[in-house]
Amino acid sequence: MAAEDETGPFFHGTRAALRPGDLLVAGRPSNYRPEVVMNHVYFTALRDGGGLAAELAVLLAGAGEPHVYEVEPTGPFEDDPNVTDKKFPGNPTRSYRTSAPLRIVREVDDWTRLTPEAVTLWRERLTTMRDGRAEIIN
Repeated sequence: MAAEDETGPFFHGTRAALRPGDLLVAGRPSNYRPEVVMNHVYFTALRDGGGLAAELAVLLAGAGEPHVYEVEPTGPFEDDPNVTDKKFPGNPTRSYRTSAPLRIVREVDDWTRLTPEAVTLWRERLTTMRDGRAEIIN
């Protein structure tokens, strides 16, 4: 499915506490690497994909609570080239990016949380990646 065919709903995971009507905008620090200013806002059509993003944001920050929001693009968007055809053929993660703002519709809480074992595994992976200066996310 091409980005222009995707109708959502869409989700964004973060550790930021937001309210309906708030806008997520490009030009802010990354959830994953605060020293990187993002040219795009990333989102997914998979609720649990938003959940994973939220939990990773908390793990990398070392504090906070994960939040998943239903979001609405306010402009055009494209398949996320960081995963599309780079890591996975097509776009099975249904991941997208936009330089236009995303409007918060509502917070969702029915996403699948990582198990304690998965949190430990992700923490170890992220530490290894960070210590090796590997690219966590672009």
